[in-house]
Amino acid sequence: MDLYHFGAQELATKAEDKRVHLRELLDISPFLNEAASAIVDDSFTRCFKSNPPEPWNWNIYLFPLWCLGVLVRYLILFPIRVVLLAVGWIVFLALFIPIHSILRGHDQLRQMLERGLVEFICSVFVASWTGVVKYHGPRPSRRPKQVFVANHTSMIDFIILEQMTAFAVIMQKHPGWVGLLQTTILESLGCIWFNRTEAKDREIVAKKIKQHIEDPEKNPLLIFPEGTCVNNQYTVMFKKGAFELGCTVCPIAIKYNKIFVDAFWNSKKQSFTMHLAQLMTSWAVVCDVWYMEPQTLQPNETPIEFAERVRDMIAKRAGIKKVAWDGYLKYYRPSPKLTEKRQQKFAEWVLPRLRKEDS
Repeated sequence: MDLYHFGAQELATKAEDKRVHLRELLDISPFLNEAASAIVDDSFTRCFKSNPPEPWNWNIYLFPLWCLGVLVRYLILFPIRVVLLAVGWIVFLALFIPIHSILRGHDQLRQMLERGLVEFICSVFVASWTGVVKYHGPRPSRRPKQVFVANHTSMIDFIILEQMTAFAVIMQKHPGWVGLLQTTILESLGCIWFNRTEAKDREIVAKKIKQHIEDPEKNPLLIFPEGTCVNNQYTVMFKKGAFELGCTVCPIAIKYNKIFVDAFWNSKKQSFTMHLAQLMTSWAVVCDVWYMEPQTLQPNETPIEFAERVRDMIAKRAGIKKVAWDGYLKYYRPSPKLTEKRQQKFAEWVLPRLRKEDS
């Protein structure tokens, strides 16, 4: 009988211990939630990290060659490219300004000449990087009720596509000399600008898009539905706006070869001027561009499903991985200091309990 009571008491004690562990587990549930969030955040941040190539100048034989390459790139190639870019801009402005000012009453002729000049200056930019671009598929043409969508790695995506076809693009409004180009030269292409911080901009942009695609005389409309630059190894969620217009969607896949330079532009860490300088001091910018089969919304298919189907096509063609995160989260992530503080708080809470369990 005593043995029975002893066994019952031991079982009750174990049950009590289990309840304590369960209570403690529930107590740390906020930390578990934050830990899961950290895992998600880690998979998300990989989309926006530039992964430098492994150094190859690691021994006494290769290091002199690397030094020679640095001298060639910075002291020979870079000055030549700067001169080329400067001459290209002089020729471009010498022709663009008179055409833009004098041919005000001849819109069709003016727009045709301006399109040609924009393609010219974009070709000069690509030449200043020693761009090696291989285009696959038929060249885009102007047609009503169609929109082109592409994955987005850098603002140079637009330049590389523009040298082949004069697109009108939907793009974030930028400050500085890039913003000046947007409001002057690129405005002539019918480009549409937006500001992420202005909620009213969404309605205005949506109206402009619908007006643009209805006009057969307008330049083909190019949209980067990710809404932000991704490092060309992943593709984040496509915004559905381009896929609920009731028009044909033409996918474009862009894949950069990192053998000479990483073309990813992290706008939070680097200005576009510094990004261009990085490209102009590299050996070359190498990439492939695929113009893929036009797609339309299928019966019983929602715009979100349509967007995912097109994203699947682009990801498969470019050989990049899909992730299910919204790219706009890039602009609203907490600071590293806050993350480190929460990690420290969790460590201070959990370590004494782990030591207690071990003892």
